[in-house]
Amino acid sequence: MTQAQAVIETIDMLGGIATLNQINQHIFEITDCQWRTKTPFASVRRIVQQTAGIYKIKPGLYALESHRKELEQNGILVQDEHNQDSEIIKTFNHAYYQGLLLEMGKMRHLDTFVPDQDKHKQFLNQKELGDLRTIQALPEYSFPQLVKRSSTIDVIWFNNRHMPHSFFEVEHSTDIQNSLLKFNDLQDFSARMVIVADEKRHHEFIIKMGYAAFKELLQNRRVDFLSYESLDKQYNQELEKQQFEFVI
Repeated sequence: MTQAQAVIETIDMLGGIATLNQINQHIFEITDCQWRTKTPFASVRRIVQQTAGIYKIKPGLYALESHRKELEQNGILVQDEHNQDSEIIKTFNHAYYQGLLLEMGKMRHLDTFVPDQDKHKQFLNQKELGDLRTIQALPEYSFPQLVKRSSTIDVIWFNNRHMPHSFFEVEHSTDIQNSLLKFNDLQDFSARMVIVADEKRHHEFIIKMGYAAFKELLQNRRVDFLSYESLDKQYNQELEKQQFEFVI
């Protein structure tokens, strides 16, 4: 079996769609293929980009043409100028980027949490976001009112002391101001606060951060903006690190 055939079989085994991370995790289950290279993950990345029968949905997310119709019926479409504002794309994007953040947090050996209201949202391969989080209940890391305030944040990373490491709000179409209000209430924690959105909303983020209500957040540089494109790139960089025996 060729390496390309092994990649196709792996994606098929995963339901016809997979992130690079998922492919890398399962590729060696195909025992009929030999990988005579020290960098098999680089080979996988090249194969998904160049092999007929595999198409890209997003950077780092690939599917089989043989499953395209089924995937589109389940709301997993390639985004274009005609469907980018549709509810199907909005729902898929929000859950997809939550899933990437959950996977990245786990790769960094952090505990991850997604709110119960989102735990049944579909990520990929029939997996729900609740299956990806590493903790099922929000740690009681502070006063009840502050813990409750953070309970609807889209993704939270926790360190090994169960203190918040990073708060992420994925803003595909909802008002960024609502997320900034949450961050404003949680600013006394030594945790990163990040708005994740399309680069087109960066200017909106800058305007909202300039509101008087968020003066402290702005002055103290407490909130960062992370574009979808940057998240995709950093996710792939995190995958690259996984093949090194030692990371400096």
